[in-house]
Amino acid sequence: MLTDIISTHLTVIFCGINPGLKSSDDGHHFSGRSNRFWKVLHQSGFTPYEIEAVNDTSILDFGLGLTTAVARATSRADELSKEEFDDALDTFKAKITQFQPQYVAFLGKAAYKAFSKKKEILWGLQPEDFCGAKVWVLPNTSGLNRGFSLENLVAYYKEFYHSVHSS
Repeated sequence: MLTDIISTHLTVIFCGINPGLKSSDDGHHFSGRSNRFWKVLHQSGFTPYEIEAVNDTSILDFGLGLTTAVARATSRADELSKEEFDDALDTFKAKITQFQPQYVAFLGKAAYKAFSKKKEILWGLQPEDFCGAKVWVLPNTSGLNRGFSLENLVAYYKEFYHSVHSS
């Protein structure tokens, strides 16, 4: 099982859909070779250098945290059922309420769609808060998400970075 990297009053908690099998096996977030999270986080300005997955806890040094919407590890996020998201919602709400981040950034639309019960979601800032936190939806950095180039991902995350640091 993948452990949250989280503390109170962070600027952003990044929320992956669920752990990949490699991340779950080795206990480090976004450790799959093809996942671009750490590279995108650095290139968009959130970190001054590219964190290696084995040092994932150092993300706290930058006021950032990591969690997942659903705890069960899978090779693909589309293996999760609607019921698994429904079952995870109360735990997730309690976590956000307890830790009180300024922002929750959902990586991909799947978890936020399931949690908000909305059919259509646009990328970026959402109109409503989630347990007191502002919500952003960002493209998922998974290597399986080939609809977004590295440059596209960096652009979306950079827009979020500028929004966070201008408020």
